[in-house]
Amino acid sequence: MDKKDGMNYAPRGTKIQRVVSEGSFLIAAIGLDHGHIYGMCNGLMEAGANLVYVYDSDPEKMERFCETYPGVKQAASEEEILQDPEIKLIASASIPSDRYKVGLRALDHGKHYFADKPAFTEQEQVELARKKVSETGLKWGIYYGERLHNEGSVYAGNLINEGAIGRVVQVIGTGPHRANPTSRPDWFFDPDQFGGILCDIGSHQIEQFLSFAGAQDAQVLHSKVANYSFKEYPRFQDFGDATLVADNGATFYFRVDWLTPDGLGTWGDGRVFIMGTEGYIEVRKYIDIARELTTDHLYLVNQEGEYHINCAGKVGFPFFGEFILDCLNGTENAMTQEHAFRAAELCIEAQKKASWIETANSALNLQK
Repeated sequence: MDKKDGMNYAPRGTKIQRVVSEGSFLIAAIGLDHGHIYGMCNGLMEAGANLVYVYDSDPEKMERFCETYPGVKQAASEEEILQDPEIKLIASASIPSDRYKVGLRALDHGKHYFADKPAFTEQEQVELARKKVSETGLKWGIYYGERLHNEGSVYAGNLINEGAIGRVVQVIGTGPHRANPTSRPDWFFDPDQFGGILCDIGSHQIEQFLSFAGAQDAQVLHSKVANYSFKEYPRFQDFGDATLVADNGATFYFRVDWLTPDGLGTWGDGRVFIMGTEGYIEVRKYIDIARELTTDHLYLVNQEGEYHINCAGKVGFPFFGEFILDCLNGTENAMTQEHAFRAAELCIEAQKKASWIETANSALNLQK
């Protein structure tokens, strides 16, 4: 795993807890357009799932996938996987604008679905997914990896639930990413396909806000986007931010960008700051700059004192096992379906409401 390449960042757990027996939860991957599929499969397999099939229209992508997961069968078509009654779940990291289509077909064939974020790029897609989930009773999971696949974030959630900082009143999230433009596919620069920066990498931020704040809903107060550095792609957005307020009164500001400098030792200095009535938490998710290249650093200050906790290897990634059990038992312990869908809707709303900041590189007059 290349720590400088966010598109292929695929965490592996060291605190493994299998929740099902060998061969009892078979899964397949359809759509390998984004490297997150590797992290998604890692998490599910570490929780006990067996990865049986893979399909992508690009044979080279399938070859690389099978080099990582020896023994996985390259399906001749998507239909071969969908028609196999033993497959319980389909995981997909296809082009974002197409992910909902894979999900609809998966549920139509009696399979649960696990989509990379953003799972949707338009509100109409979410509505179709809601309807299909209601019709089938199957799960439509979404891989919000910056919370679910980071032990610092997991531990922060545990501390909040234990009351370590009192009531959460504000969250600030930063999600900088390295663009690596020469290694990106064409769809990466097309907002019609990736959904826009607030819909795409902003999805991590909005989902973690709802989770850390213990909120069920929120309102987008203000959002904006810009293209500061990519004049050759005038519709691309390399910067975005937004302000939200939750239904329980907690507030949120987040900023995302594709401006990470080459000198950083990882693909992005992702952080979250969580303020409560009795203390505050900071998580330095992927690096502690100029001090530690290690991940999962959590800083806690509350009424008892000041603490630095290196969370790596401490708590694991419980979402994946809980999600498998939710699929099998019809429960909602990993993440409620409404939470997954509402976070996605708010990302789309923030994107649609965003004002375009005019810059020297802007080729379009999109300012509201």
